[in-house]
Amino acid sequence: QVQLVQSGGGLVQAGGSLRLSCAASGSRVTLNAMAWYRQAPGKQRELVAGITSDGKTNYGDSVKGRFTISRDNSKNTVDLQMSSLKAEDTAVYYCKATYSWGLTYWGQGTQVTVSS
Repeated sequence: QVQLVQSGGGLVQAGGSLRLSCAASGSRVTLNAMAWYRQAPGKQRELVAGITSDGKTNYGDSVKGRFTISRDNSKNTVDLQMSSLKAEDTAVYYCKATYSWGLTYWGQGTQVTVSS
């Protein structure tokens, strides 16, 4: 049974920083890409940042230069360091893990609220 457990998040003032973490466990299949998505009220879920197993990263345009994604392959964890937060970053953030054969799993979601 694959589990993605997220931690971090919360309430922060605009301009502040937060760190999200996600730990994947329970799979015997190779873990490939990991990513963070977010969904604000009334909006579609969007990609925030992704990282491959060999460390290649990609970011959504709205977070480039402010957010940094990283992972620890030995622990199957992925982190999202968020800096210079804006009110528009307020959303529920989800961790996503993609395994071999395209199997994907999602974390439980973590609320991030940025007050202006």
